[in-house]
Amino acid sequence: MSELLFKQFELSRGSFLKSIEGITAEQAGVQPKGFNNTIHWHIGHVLTVTEQFMMGYPKKSSHLPANYIECFGNGTRPSEWTGYVPSVDVLRDQLKVQLGRIKEVPASMLDEKLKKPFLGLETFGELANMALFHEAYHLGQIHAMRKLV
Repeated sequence: MSELLFKQFELSRGSFLKSIEGITAEQAGVQPKGFNNTIHWHIGHVLTVTEQFMMGYPKKSSHLPANYIECFGNGTRPSEWTGYVPSVDVLRDQLKVQLGRIKEVPASMLDEKLKKPFLGLETFGELANMALFHEAYHLGQIHAMRKLV
């Protein structure tokens, strides 16, 4: 089962990266009417939340700068950005590197119980599945936004 999970990460991330290929900074910065965020935000959000779920960011992972939580965490929005915000190109590169780190997670970790349940999820494997669902959801948002931008 663990092989399928990691294969799904490859498939999902590959599709995500292909979807954002060729997006200009200008396009990524547009917030279409009816949407709460921009494509730029969605890209950074997927990276940040996946790092939280899979690597324990920011306490257990130093692979992303600390301010990514303020830029891309739940409840954030581009209109409130201050300070350094990574470009779409930087985020794209970090998504690629992150996939490599996800594939290095030992399969035995998937059965580990979480210290406390999160959204009804009790194991690390369930949390990994949530990360996949989350990425697919935001990929759908990006697809819709690309049509409008």
